[in-house]
Amino acid sequence: MDEKVGPGGKGHELALIEEHPILDFVHGEKVRFFFDGKELEGFEGEPISMALHANGVRIYRETAEMHRPRGFFCAIGKCSSCFMIVDGVPNVRTCITPLKAGMEVETQHGKGNVPDSNDGRAYS
Repeated sequence: MDEKVGPGGKGHELALIEEHPILDFVHGEKVRFFFDGKELEGFEGEPISMALHANGVRIYRETAEMHRPRGFFCAIGKCSSCFMIVDGVPNVRTCITPLKAGMEVETQHGKGNVPDSNDGRAYS
């Protein structure tokens, strides 16, 4: 896992603040996860949206009726701008959901489909 992943893919640095005059940054273990099928890196325990943002991802979902892009807005779990499909589950608030190794994160188009509890696949 020595190779960095960033906005341009493998070989690019994560776009993170390294030093701050007031805040201390403590990162979890570096892990790999997938965004729309592409392998990325982030730090375990950080919000999914933070890992995506550090990798240059700015659009998390598309609205149902007008098909408009949405991304970071409140960053505290109070709006729906960061809704994404995480491990097959739609409408996950990625700004407050911790990143785990191997997670599969997908851009959500529209309202999302609720997974069938019997087999984990989505249905409308």
